Amino acid sequence: MLRRAGLGSKGVYVIAEAGVNHNGSLDLALQLVDVAAEAGADAVKFQTFRAQDLATVRAPKADYQVRSTGSQESQLQMLKKLQISPTDHRALIARCRRKGLDFLSSPFDARSLSLLVDAFSLPVLKIPSGEITNAPLLLRAAQSGRRVILSTGMSTLADIEAALGVLAFGMSGSSLRPSGANFAEAYRSPLGQKRLREKVVLLHCVTDYPTRVEDVNLRAMDTLRTAFDLPVGLSDHSLGIAIPIAAAARGARVIEKHITLDRNLPGPDHRASLEPTELKAMVAAIRQVERALGTGLKLPTAEELRNVKTARKSIVAARDIARGERYSIRNLTAKRAGSGRSPLEFWELLGRRAPRRFRKDEPVE
Repeated sequence: MLRRAGLGSKGVYVIAEAGVNHNGSLDLALQLVDVAAEAGADAVKFQTFRAQDLATVRAPKADYQVRSTGSQESQLQMLKKLQISPTDHRALIARCRRKGLDFLSSPFDARSLSLLVDAFSLPVLKIPSGEITNAPLLLRAAQSGRRVILSTGMSTLADIEAALGVLAFGMSGSSLRPSGANFAEAYRSPLGQKRLREKVVLLHCVTDYPTRVEDVNLRAMDTLRTAFDLPVGLSDHSLGIAIPIAAAARGARVIEKHITLDRNLPGPDHRASLEPTELKAMVAAIRQVERALGTGLKLPTAEELRNVKTARKSIVAARDIARGERYSIRNLTAKRAGSGRSPLEFWELLGRRAPRRFRKDEPVE
């Protein structure tokens, strides 16, 4: 059961991405859960993987990982230090329940996906950007019956459509052989589209840590919404909190942001993460944006209606007007308060005779 009834509903679902910022320590991971809860996030998310199933011994580190952790060890060696055991998963899930948080995790391999689905019964799977072309993993996720949050970093619209085709195929329960042609057919089918609308949220993402502001491209959220008719959000790797707040104002349904206890800690993702006070400020600002977005109906509020008389104007005598004198642009004007005849009727009065005498500034009839 999702905390905010939440994912893809009217509110913004805020995911505090702990990722691998626990540095392999359960105690640090539990502290990150507490930070997310204290900040008012809806969920905290980790990463579930078996290092040997995720990377080969020859897989290089990304440039940002080299900058953060050096080049002495391989990516595989780094990943082995960042795994979370099944026992640690249970402890984290239990802490989330006590704190009223949703526990989420991104599976990076088939056995990890099975762990999240079969052992821990997670209702939502977060597919990271690096797995958007991993069709076997996408198909397993779709066939699990879970809802899917799909990050789209490094992707073109064609890449995203191909991934959605795999998900549509799996979510439709097709008995056909998995193939590119059958994935495409499932994507085009009414049932496939229905399942995607029911179960999938797309996150715009730029896979660069940290992302330069000029590369964020928030308007891509609009493109995703228009192209695929699905709820959209942002997985943000920029510095600071301005970008996720702006994304919420642009209609993001999900915001994901990395968190850390201290940006100076060793590890690949700390430097592009928010510290606890920043996370709290971001969540508070997003909640303000939620309230400010409103219904979209353009009507005066109850508070505004109380201000009409003082802020608007009425037609009044510009000078003393004698009974029977014709109204003209010389003897009529508009002034506050707004309790009399609206200036919208100014020209309708011109040429009529005053029914009585009016003093200067007196509302006319």
